[in-house]
Amino acid sequence: MKYIIFTCFLLTAVITAAGQDRDSPDKVTITSKEYKTKVHTDENGALHINVSPKDVLKFETVGFVNYSDFGAMGDGKADDINAISAAHAFANNVGLSVKANDGATYYIGGTERTAVIQTDTDFGTAAFIIDDTKVKNRRTSVFMVSSALKPIELKGITSLKRNQEKINVPLPGPCLITVTDTNIKRYIRFGLNQNNGSAQTDIFVVDKNGNIDMNAPIIWDFDQITQISALPLDETTLTISGGRFTTIANNDESKYNYYSRNISIRRSNVVVDGLEHRIIGEGEHGAPYRGFISIRDCSYVKVKNTILTGHKTYRTIGAAGKPVSMGSYDLSVNRALNVSFVNCSQTNDINDRSYWGVLASNYSKNLLYDGCVLSRFDAHMGVANATIRNSTLGHMGINAIGSGTLTVENTTINARSLINLRQDYGSTWRGSFVVRDCTFISVPNDKKSNRAVLVGGSNSGQHDFGYTCYMPEKISIENLYIDDSAHSDIYQGPAIFKNINPEMTDDSYEEKFPYVTTKEVVLRNVTTASGKDLIVSENPFMFKDVKVVTD
Repeated sequence: MKYIIFTCFLLTAVITAAGQDRDSPDKVTITSKEYKTKVHTDENGALHINVSPKDVLKFETVGFVNYSDFGAMGDGKADDINAISAAHAFANNVGLSVKANDGATYYIGGTERTAVIQTDTDFGTAAFIIDDTKVKNRRTSVFMVSSALKPIELKGITSLKRNQEKINVPLPGPCLITVTDTNIKRYIRFGLNQNNGSAQTDIFVVDKNGNIDMNAPIIWDFDQITQISALPLDETTLTISGGRFTTIANNDESKYNYYSRNISIRRSNVVVDGLEHRIIGEGEHGAPYRGFISIRDCSYVKVKNTILTGHKTYRTIGAAGKPVSMGSYDLSVNRALNVSFVNCSQTNDINDRSYWGVLASNYSKNLLYDGCVLSRFDAHMGVANATIRNSTLGHMGINAIGSGTLTVENTTINARSLINLRQDYGSTWRGSFVVRDCTFISVPNDKKSNRAVLVGGSNSGQHDFGYTCYMPEKISIENLYIDDSAHSDIYQGPAIFKNINPEMTDDSYEEKFPYVTTKEVVLRNVTTASGKDLIVSENPFMFKDVKVVTD
């Protein structure tokens, strides 16, 4: 009883945004007075919650709260976002889990409100309708999974080196380190969405003694550091389970005004299990989405047994002044480590080109697909180490740049190339490819396509991407079946490398920014449906120094 009284006293005293994420705009006041449990907002939109002492006792006894305890109607009509946010705010303060009411349908309108999740949450069989047709702030997440731990400002670190093994600073425990040098620009994009690059950024995990996890090493030299911070890692696992989410798509003008009406994960050690997300109401135009499950600034996140949906592809005018298709995603990973997607699939056809690829990632390390059926794997601004296994990938296939080892095993890829090195970022991979026990179903670009390509990309050697561009130093391919039966009569057979620079045909070609080509390719049991032989490339000069080893 003393514990309950103490809890009530704390609730009465809380007048701040306790439990709210540092990026959340919401302010919450929680009290425990004698009148009934009630949720309301003031003239500034701030949330006020009173939980009666009787209800505090009840919730403590059962160990969880329901959304209906805070006034959620669950009828699919009344906007329940305030009640949902209130339930989580209270649960965060007293350490209780949250359960949606079975059979309920929660409508979430366009109010600028984020429900902050810091305790285990079971969405169960409940449905959630997220209406994006009239949104006050398209950047506001609906749910944000956050840590109660606060970032630490690191002092005394003035430089870092690639593959450095330790930093000499005292830490309270394992931390996620984020470091930036705004004086250096990387990923200077080329093409229709060209830009001037982004500040050099890295992210890595250290233990309490400052030892860096070398499975996700530092990938850049930092001669200067303009910002560095440490975020302690939550050592307990937070689990989010169930839930059937439906987004009613926005009907905005087709421009790069990204929507983030999503579940944003900003906490380490999180498991999402059994969630479903569908999209309805996509019309002739609409703004793109950053990802319904958005994982950022964290480590050790697993999304499993989850059903996603590809977004309709809309076109706009890109930075180069020409029409371009806009990327729109149901999954996004940014500045995150050790993120895995296990047994995930999508509701629409993975080979339907009217829907954009389902994943985008930037500044991430150790990404995994295992047992997934999805339209694409993608790394925009670099991934360090990635694994795709036991999976099937659709029309956008594997698109990546980065470093370390890219492993693809026991997987079927339906695409224009087995692995495509993104040309807008220099088709660079500083490391190795390992492919084993896979099927590549070659989808021709057009009727004039005369080659199936294992490694695609493009680099003229004339653009400064902000780094030296590499092809993988070593490529190992074992037990690969190339289904090239869809090609026309002009088809000449498969090639290891695309003609990455058609202008480079002899020694007279000068690269302003040299592209470092592959040193060795090892082939074991590579077969084709057509029976045609595998060549190195239609550009033998560019790849003349590549050593090809076959059994």
